[in-house]
Amino acid sequence: MGQLDTALSDLAQAQTFEPDSVIACSNALFILNYHPDHSAETIFDAYREFDRRFGQPHRAAWLPHPNRPDPERRLRLGYVSPDFRGHSACHALEPLLTHHDRAHFELTAYAELTQEDALTAVYRRLVDHWVPTRGLSDDELAARIRADGIDILVDLAGHTANNRLGVFARRPAPVSVTWMGYGSTTGLSAIDYFLADATLAPEGSEALFAEQPWRLDRPLAIHRPVPEMGEVSPLPAHRRGYVTFGTLTRHVRINHRTLRTWATILQRLPGSRLVIDSKDFAAPSMQQRLTERFEALGIAPERLEIGYHSPPWDVLRGIDIGLDCFPHNSGVTLYETLYMGLPFITLADRPSVGRIGSTILTALGHPEWIAASETDYVERALALAADLDRLAALRAGLRAEMEHSPIRDEGGFVRSLERAYRRMWQLWCRTSIRHNS
Repeated sequence: MGQLDTALSDLAQAQTFEPDSVIACSNALFILNYHPDHSAETIFDAYREFDRRFGQPHRAAWLPHPNRPDPERRLRLGYVSPDFRGHSACHALEPLLTHHDRAHFELTAYAELTQEDALTAVYRRLVDHWVPTRGLSDDELAARIRADGIDILVDLAGHTANNRLGVFARRPAPVSVTWMGYGSTTGLSAIDYFLADATLAPEGSEALFAEQPWRLDRPLAIHRPVPEMGEVSPLPAHRRGYVTFGTLTRHVRINHRTLRTWATILQRLPGSRLVIDSKDFAAPSMQQRLTERFEALGIAPERLEIGYHSPPWDVLRGIDIGLDCFPHNSGVTLYETLYMGLPFITLADRPSVGRIGSTILTALGHPEWIAASETDYVERALALAADLDRLAALRAGLRAEMEHSPIRDEGGFVRSLERAYRRMWQLWCRTSIRHNS
C-alpha cells in the first residue's frame, strides 16, 4: 500500500516481541531501500546493525577452508536462490547458467523451493549438481556446502523472501559474492564481494556496502526477453494526438517524490496521460487511493489509467515514453519497456538500487535519458515528448539497438563474470598460500 513508515513501525514493534526475528529485520531493510527521505548513509547504518545482530556472532565458529589453492584449476561455483522457478530472475539466470564454461566451472544449484515448475526442470539440466535446501537449517546447509567443496558461493536473493543469508554468515566457502536478486548490500561483512559496475556502484560509494564492490569490465546489465512479447507498435501519440507516459512499477516504488515529479510532467504537457499498471493496482480501492493522491497535486482522474493487465505487452504498446521510479529504480520492467520500443527516463539516485536504470541505459548507449535531479528528470521527459517524429524513429529502432548492445550479449556477459570469479579466486589463493607459508 506504499505506507512505508507504518510498515517500519510495525516491524520495529514486532522485533520488541521477538528480538531474534531475522525475517522482521530483513523486511525492514527491504523497505528502507525504497524510502524516499532517508539518506544512503542512514539506511546503511541499519544494515550494519543487522550484521552486528545476525552476522558477526557466527565469526567465532568460522573454520579454515581446505579448498586447494590452485589459481587456475576448475572451480566449483555454488548458486544459492529461492528463484529456480518461474520468476523474474530467469531473464538473467537462465542465460548465465546456459553460457557458463563447464570446462572451467562446475555448477551446483542450492534451491530453496517450496514447489517446482517447468522452469525448475530447465535449471536442473543447466547445472552439474542440484541440491534441494528446503528444510535444512543454516548450519546443515553450510555443512553441506563445505562438504561439496564449493570454491565460490553466490547469493542471488539478498533480503528477499526465503533467502539463505544465515548460511553466508557462517562462511562455508572461501569466496562469497552477492548479486542479482536484491540490488543492494546484504549488510553481511561475511560476504566478500558485491557484484556491480562503475555506474551501479560508482567510485567513492564503497562505504555504503558491507561487501567490497567488484566492478565488472562491462555493464552489469543482461536480459533475455520472452518471445511472447510480440512486435513493437507504431507510436501511439501519432494516432491519438497526445503523449502517454507510463510505468509498470509496483506500488512500493511510488512515493511523494515520484508523484510530484510525474505530476509536474503532466502539468507542463497539457493533454498528456499517465499509465500506471501493475498487480498492486488490481483492486479498485488501490486505484482510487492513487488517483486521489494525484488529484491533490492538480491532476484530474481522466488523465490517469491505473490498473493491472497481465501480460502487459499491449499496455506497453499503448505508451509512448517510460518513467522510472526513484530513489529505488525498477528492474525487469525497464528492460521490457525498452524492448517494446519505449525510451525511459531515470534518475541516478542512491548507489545500487537507485542506479539500476542508469546501468541499463549506459549499456544501451543512451545516457542522455539519465537525469541528475528531479527537475532534470522533468526536462528530459518533456524533451523526448517534444519531437514526435524523433520519438517514432526511436521506437522503431530501439529493439534492434538493444539486440546489438551489451544487454543482449549473453556470452560476453558470462565471460566477463567468469573473469571476475577467476580473479576473486586468485586473490584468495594468494592470501591462503601466504597464511600457510
